Amino acid sequence: MVSRKAVEGAILGVGGLAAAAGIGAYLVRRRTRTSITRTTDTAPDALLRTPTFVPRIVPVVTDDGAELHVRVYGDPDAPPIVFSHGWTCSADYWIPQINAFAENYSVIVYDQRGHGRSDVGTRLLGPDVLADDLADVLAATVAEDNKAVLVGHSMGGMSIMAWAGRYPKQVDRLVSAVLLASTATDSLVRETTVIPLPERFRRVPLPLSRAVLGSAVPLRPSPVMRQAIKYVSMAPGATPAEVAFCEKIVLECQPRTRGIWGAALTELDIHEALANMSVPTSVLVGSADRLTPPVQARKLAQALESHDHLSRLIEIPRIGHMSSVEAIDEFNEEVLRLRLL
Repeated sequence: MVSRKAVEGAILGVGGLAAAAGIGAYLVRRRTRTSITRTTDTAPDALLRTPTFVPRIVPVVTDDGAELHVRVYGDPDAPPIVFSHGWTCSADYWIPQINAFAENYSVIVYDQRGHGRSDVGTRLLGPDVLADDLADVLAATVAEDNKAVLVGHSMGGMSIMAWAGRYPKQVDRLVSAVLLASTATDSLVRETTVIPLPERFRRVPLPLSRAVLGSAVPLRPSPVMRQAIKYVSMAPGATPAEVAFCEKIVLECQPRTRGIWGAALTELDIHEALANMSVPTSVLVGSADRLTPPVQARKLAQALESHDHLSRLIEIPRIGHMSSVEAIDEFNEEVLRLRLL
């Protein structure tokens, strides 16, 4: 049995995490444009398996010469859904959504700068870089006569909000709706519940948060590390398959990428961008999310409501930060609803 002390040590070692066979053989009915593949349509955990759909690779090169890895699954002329992943993850984080949607939709995923197969480039990392990279991806994959639904998880949601703040005229022109999942605009360190603090402390000290988020310590697979990743980013009820899926993706992230992006997120504040979220926008969070807890989702929804942009606020009981993996069907149902608006 792994000791609590060992797990707590590994949690700090997670660095950035502390503060911040395909399915085709199982389908027997003809799909329609209004349907998706659900977990009940497949063998257990089939949606977590490598997709059988063959992607088209779209070359995207940024102004500073960084090459972004962009993949398009499904019919490129079908209604597009663009997925933007979070910190320490990669485009593979969206495998459950690729498997669910690619039969009837154009599913577009990309590796954030420095993650997966994308270059880190030479720019100072921050919200402007997230915005510019997303703008480049959209320019390469989305046409004005076939608008996309944008889906962002954690830092991916921040990418969408930063993009709306930097490119307000593109929002109505390229996008029909947005889902912001397990994300926030600011106060990432102050409101996280990953690190339990005595009540007399109202927030994690900034020097500590910078040190933890900016850590580039290599993370190695082990039972302790798996428990730490589960504690930080998932709910107690997450299944072994879900935990293993997320563990693999997180541990594949380069330590330097984790550190420099973690440091960049420490003082993030993009709340003013919400005024430009001029399409129906839903906010989704798990009730057991420690990294971006429900208080942040409610604050985000309230701000969107004040601008008359909120579509729905969804709080999924007993689900952690990795909401699109822990609650695949509930997450995908909201994506589908937004796609059909």
